Amino acid sequence: MPDLEAVLASAVGAAEAAGRAVVQYHATGDTQLSYKQNVEPLTAADLLSDRVLSRSLRQAFPEYAVLSEETASSDGWESGDLSAPMWIIDPIDGTANYARGNPYVSIAVAFMADGITQAGVVHAPFLNETFFAVRGQGAFLNGRPIQVSTPESLNRSVVSTGFPHQKDDLDSLLRRVELLLTHCQDIRRAASPALDISWVGAGRMDAHTETLHPWDVAAASLIAQEAGALRSHLRPVPAHVPPDLWGDGYLISAPAIHRQLVDLLSGPAGMTE
Repeated sequence: MPDLEAVLASAVGAAEAAGRAVVQYHATGDTQLSYKQNVEPLTAADLLSDRVLSRSLRQAFPEYAVLSEETASSDGWESGDLSAPMWIIDPIDGTANYARGNPYVSIAVAFMADGITQAGVVHAPFLNETFFAVRGQGAFLNGRPIQVSTPESLNRSVVSTGFPHQKDDLDSLLRRVELLLTHCQDIRRAASPALDISWVGAGRMDAHTETLHPWDVAAASLIAQEAGALRSHLRPVPAHVPPDLWGDGYLISAPAIHRQLVDLLSGPAGMTE
């Protein structure tokens, strides 16, 4: 296990360097969208951020692999040794927002060892906010400690969610929205789940739930959990996948409403997409 303070410093430095790069690139006006597999949004800034992150992290720790959203579809992220020390990165979480000038985007960097996230950073470059955590040491926003909310009840809670790019099963998506709207005060859909989850840690949201990828959850989950949030998987985690990388049927929330949300969403009419 490396020095986690050095790991965190490298992760923060890489995320903030990538953030500066994508902000500068956005100023050029070249934000035209293309689509991977005809559904996943992609800009040149995603690839730029990926290069900045990978170069910075490999310079600091050349012995560790890098699992990135921009290479995982071709590499097959589940096929490797998921217990080996590695970085998990999302170069731009919220690409559709980025391309349209919406500042709600983030860059996520996690370090895992033995299948457990040890350090995580979620940087929002247009908001000048950096969330970070080291396992067992609490969670922070721009250096200040954060903690989850304490909602008085589920029907006084604001819950964020999201939807997959491939919408083959609209009935289950609409059912989830119906359940949340019926039982909670309101819902949000901001389209950068790593930032949504970090906001749960900061008490800005009471919960977040959707089906996600490892680069969405690895860093942000640690931040939220170190701030006091509880995490559940509403569908079984495969035996060969570390829970910290599993985003299928993902739920994280303030402890006060967690059991109610699990019960609400884990039934056959809940998280089924």
